[in-house]
Amino acid sequence: MKPRMIPLFAMLILSLGLAACAPATGTSVSVSCDDFNSQKNISKQMTVAAGNTFTVTLCSNATTGFQWSESAQISDKTVVQQTGHAFVAPGNTGMVGAPGNEVWTFQALKKGTSTINMEYGRPWEGGEKGVWTFSLSVTVK
Repeated sequence: MKPRMIPLFAMLILSLGLAACAPATGTSVSVSCDDFNSQKNISKQMTVAAGNTFTVTLCSNATTGFQWSESAQISDKTVVQQTGHAFVAPGNTGMVGAPGNEVWTFQALKKGTSTINMEYGRPWEGGEKGVWTFSLSVTVK
């Protein structure tokens, strides 16, 4: 190999290595209980490529009677579609009533913008509504 090719070859190997470490598709947004305890209404923004999936993970503690709405309110369902929702229990913390997370999965369908809104409350009649709110402005490119 010619000496001037060695730096080029090294750069190629480094680039491939970095690309392998990058996430293949999608992205995520996560909000902790500490975040919500300091700010009850949280808004975030995200840009994602059309065709990719992304997740929203929000703190949740079902033992308190509070829960997030299972279906997110999506302003333009032709741009973003909810494809999943699940509760993820806390790890073995040794604490009774420890909070877990609720995770929503979305698909970016086409270029445009859409807003996703979620509300945390007690869903029964007379229960507290909108104790925490989360809003995500999504730009699909």
